[in-house]
Amino acid sequence: MATARNPARPLSPHLQVYKWGPHMLVSILHRATGDGMATIGTGLFVWWLAALASGEKAYATFLDTFTLSGGGLNILGWIVGVGLTLSVFQHMMSGIRHLVMDTGAAFELKRNRTFALMTMVCSVAFTAIFWLYLGTK
Repeated sequence: MATARNPARPLSPHLQVYKWGPHMLVSILHRATGDGMATIGTGLFVWWLAALASGEKAYATFLDTFTLSGGGLNILGWIVGVGLTLSVFQHMMSGIRHLVMDTGAAFELKRNRTFALMTMVCSVAFTAIFWLYLGTK
């Protein structure tokens, strides 16, 4: 009975039917960046608070994980810092895109594609501007 199929009903399209597009990538990135910020960001924040509450030695261990002895970021600090910053800006730009689409705009294929590409370009640009600004301080 489970193998019987009604030939009048269409088959569900498979992933191979769809063309990969930037709108799909932006949708996936929106979910991934939200989950990443929620898990990694919250974990780091809780670790930072616990290190503050535990005393100087615990806080020094937290700082040593992400910084060099001179105070600059080490490789892990750069990866986490730039990664979380890029996640924030990507999630924000994608959220703005969704807000505009909720008004009924940008559903045309060309505009949707352009807007999706703009979210990725803007998030990278804002991340670069943010870190360049921090570098000048």
